[in-house]
Amino acid sequence: MAFNGTWKIDRNDNYDKFMEQMGINLMKRKLAEHDNLKLIIEQNGEKFIIKESSTFRSKDIEFTLGVSFDYSLADGTELTGTWVMEGDVLKGTFTRKDNGKILTTTRALVGGELVQSYNYEGVDAKRIFKKA
Repeated sequence: MAFNGTWKIDRNDNYDKFMEQMGINLMKRKLAEHDNLKLIIEQNGEKFIIKESSTFRSKDIEFTLGVSFDYSLADGTELTGTWVMEGDVLKGTFTRKDNGKILTTTRALVGGELVQSYNYEGVDAKRIFKKA
């Protein structure tokens, strides 16, 4: 499975503006930009286990493609949503529990890097990971 492996954050694109649009305060945004996020992704058919570890927290996320689940962001924002596979792209659609607004995200392999893209209320951002 293409996403399997350990991925370490390399760089961000417009991530601060995205977090600002999400309503995350300045202090948390500055910390998040330097969170040293590492993802360990294990895919087995339709099931995924993603182990997130950063300066601020460690969290294991398990989900099955097409099955809704709850998730909380590092700042405490609660979401519910699903991941689906479209071709070689993992696409997530999540609804915030506090305001009902939609956050979309994708994960794709581009030139050997894992690119996670986000969109919230018209603001796009990317986090780019390299294989560790």
